[in-house]
Amino acid sequence: MSDGYEILSVDELGAYASPNHGDSRLMPLRRRLGLRAFGANCWTAEVGKRVVPEHEEDSGNEELYAVVRGRATFTVDGQAVDAPAGTLLYVLPGELRTAIAEEPNTVVLAVGATVGEPFVSHGWDDVVVAFNMAQAGEVDAGRAIMQTTAENGWEGSYNLACFEARFGDLDAAFDSLRRVVDAAPDVVAPYLEHDSDLDRLREDPRWQELTR
Repeated sequence: MSDGYEILSVDELGAYASPNHGDSRLMPLRRRLGLRAFGANCWTAEVGKRVVPEHEEDSGNEELYAVVRGRATFTVDGQAVDAPAGTLLYVLPGELRTAIAEEPNTVVLAVGATVGEPFVSHGWDDVVVAFNMAQAGEVDAGRAIMQTTAENGWEGSYNLACFEARFGDLDAAFDSLRRVVDAAPDVVAPYLEHDSDLDRLREDPRWQELTR
């Protein structure tokens, strides 16, 4: 990186699967550049699959989508939009949106922020990268990322607990989960009931104590 700018290709970003995003594969631009003023990531998918996950952006973010390569069909509140490379599509928060990849190697850039609020990264894209690294055998590298995201409120500690429950140290998983329960018991309760990432913890006697 030079003083004040950096040049890179989307192909340098890699593509990471996420259970929370269906067939869409994250290309973690925000993480790669360390963006702090706004959110920005690229997405890709196989032909016929969702390149932009279906969502309403209930965070309050305005979003601008740019088709960097290939072609996509967007659907915004039921209206279909053909989007070849070079298309820019602006979508307000609350509008249901998604996009299907129509050509191989389609890449869509999504940029978003909330009017009047400083941008805060909750690290969900870091979590996607860390879990993919662990699944590829790079558990220590993934853990290092997760330990950094654990500094970002209860969500970070919760995700670290999920990581350790799946890939590593159950003692560390319970330690992180206790911090979450102490900080946000009502918010985290539904996750504790249904999250499959925590399945390895449920047979441990400490689970009953923690969830009592």
